[in-house]
Amino acid sequence: MNALVRRRQLLPFAAVSASYFAHIGFFNPYLPLWLKELGYGLLAISVLTSLQAATRLFAPYGWGWLSDHTGERVKLLRYGATVALLCATFLWLEPGPVGLGVILLVMFTHTSSMMPMSEAAMAHLVSQGGAFDAKRYGRVRLFGSLGFLITVFMAGAWFEHFSMRDFPAWTVLTLLAVTLSVWLLPDLKETVPNHDVKRQVGPVLRQQQVQWFFIAAFFHVLSHMGVYVFFSLFLDSLGYSKTWIGLLWAVSVVVEIFWFYTQSKWMPKLPLTGWLLACSLAMLLRMGLTAQWAHVLWVLLIAQALHALTFAAHHTACIALLSHHFPGRLRGRGQALYTVVAYGFPGVIGGLLGGLLSDRLGLQSVYWASMGTALLASVASYKVWRMQHPANSNRLN
Repeated sequence: MNALVRRRQLLPFAAVSASYFAHIGFFNPYLPLWLKELGYGLLAISVLTSLQAATRLFAPYGWGWLSDHTGERVKLLRYGATVALLCATFLWLEPGPVGLGVILLVMFTHTSSMMPMSEAAMAHLVSQGGAFDAKRYGRVRLFGSLGFLITVFMAGAWFEHFSMRDFPAWTVLTLLAVTLSVWLLPDLKETVPNHDVKRQVGPVLRQQQVQWFFIAAFFHVLSHMGVYVFFSLFLDSLGYSKTWIGLLWAVSVVVEIFWFYTQSKWMPKLPLTGWLLACSLAMLLRMGLTAQWAHVLWVLLIAQALHALTFAAHHTACIALLSHHFPGRLRGRGQALYTVVAYGFPGVIGGLLGGLLSDRLGLQSVYWASMGTALLASVASYKVWRMQHPANSNRLN
């Protein structure tokens, strides 16, 4: 397949990434603030926001298993986006905590697996000779960061001037964009040898390096939950306006875009396992700065700039390692396992324990706890790196 054909095939995936993360860019930062305006307390907010992570405990692997065995990743994406859009229309009803929980649960069940399936469908298009192409992947993924950047900034300004009552409308409009983009995807079906369909994930998961990789990813993303779930509330409690909250989120996305665009220059400088370690150490620093000096704007800006490492570089390294360990028809289940282990369990645990911590000790305590989990992530990442280090000649690039 020549480069021009590959580029044309990747453009619709860039549109999916842009629209999906445009939805996430306003939904995740401002959902807690919308729930707060509806009158919910910190514990209720943490439970409702944790539903997204709860669906990642079962939905991604279920969808991944189905997509691996049918090869119909695009059709499943279309179904999921359409159902999520229909669910979003019920947010206008403000149905109370139980009804809202049901709506969010069904909606998240259909959105939480969209990026794993999309990236599994795209993975073979961003590889050359079986090797993961960080440059091509980064150029597609940066469209997602641009989508996030636009909506996190625009939504912050909008909600500052018009209040949070328009949150359901923003949800419907952004999910409409997601639905339209997935229906424009080419109906690709990856061709693999028949024996590859029968391959099981068990033997892969029994490899020590894979086990430590998942442990490192779990603790790394658990540290991030302090940002994903509580960052907007923390800034709000410190007196930052919604516009500044949006700007501070935007800073992290700007450096993320820079990384994705230029990562082909930086990624070869370390083995992928080395990047896991560097990113976890950066997370330790980021959480410490946020915990101690979030009230100092310039320090908080530095902490947010570390997102280039704590998310962007870490995410690329993880996707590349997954592509290596889970090739072919294992790819969907590998991506799904990563979503379950690195986002599902950390999201539920981080959301619920963070809610309890913040309710009893204040929101700042969440970031001190995140330093502890970042330290554990660093230890596990070091273990993965040491397993790879004696065989530097076999680095993944």
